[in-house]
Amino acid sequence: MSANLSGVRHTHGRDIVKPLSVAVLIAVMLPLVLLPLASIFIFGTSTGLASFWKSLTAPEAVFALKLSMVTSFWATGFNVVFGLFAAYVLAKYTFWGRNAVIVLISIPTAIPTAVAGFALLLLWGPYGLLGQYLSEDNQIMFTPYAIILANIFVTFPLAFGVIMPVLETMSRSLEEASATMGATRWQTFWHVTLPSLRGAIVGGALLTFARSVGEFGSTILVSGNLANRTQTAPLYIFAKFNEGQVEAANAIAIVLALFSFAIFSVLFFARDWLETD
Repeated sequence: MSANLSGVRHTHGRDIVKPLSVAVLIAVMLPLVLLPLASIFIFGTSTGLASFWKSLTAPEAVFALKLSMVTSFWATGFNVVFGLFAAYVLAKYTFWGRNAVIVLISIPTAIPTAVAGFALLLLWGPYGLLGQYLSEDNQIMFTPYAIILANIFVTFPLAFGVIMPVLETMSRSLEEASATMGATRWQTFWHVTLPSLRGAIVGGALLTFARSVGEFGSTILVSGNLANRTQTAPLYIFAKFNEGQVEAANAIAIVLALFSFAIFSVLFFARDWLETD
């Protein structure tokens, strides 16, 4: 009995470890996360909301935001569909080379984004392995399609990485019951498997979309960074900062920061709803 009491004695009375731990946590986060984010908002509103709104509604800024959203949408759609398909095949079937396929799908996570953009140029550029066979009017690089392609490559593993673990741990009893009732493989997938993956699919889509919107390293190489043509929101921030237009860059930075905060708030606070079958 005394041994058991000694093991829990530190939880009674005044516990100095708790406030100390919280203080250390905040102290570490303050210069690394909280202050950098706060500086964006402090600087952005220092000259008044009217100035902030003017910078945000500039034609080039609006175009950059729209281009980021549209290209991210298409990249997310592709990667969610492919991620679902790849996760289903790799979770359901065992075959020679399965682990190698999983590693290949996951590789874009480890590759620097600048390398990814350079690789796409070497493949699809005007003198690339495949791009050299495309006519001048059908070139992919330095167009919005190149941005979509870069976003697909960089975010390739995200949806797959969220969906795959859920499929691997999912109980097969419902699928087996559906099969014994005469349902086809497609009916079982559509009415049994897919609803169970709702949370993973939505979570993977949000992560992919957020990552695509903020992509910089690969898109700056494949897009050409042309204002009102191929300049995404992160590229707009980079260009305006280099031009000395810090307020214009800061306005878009605030929007992207709020957008990221909104997405991860949905992922956190709606987690229980998303995971409900």
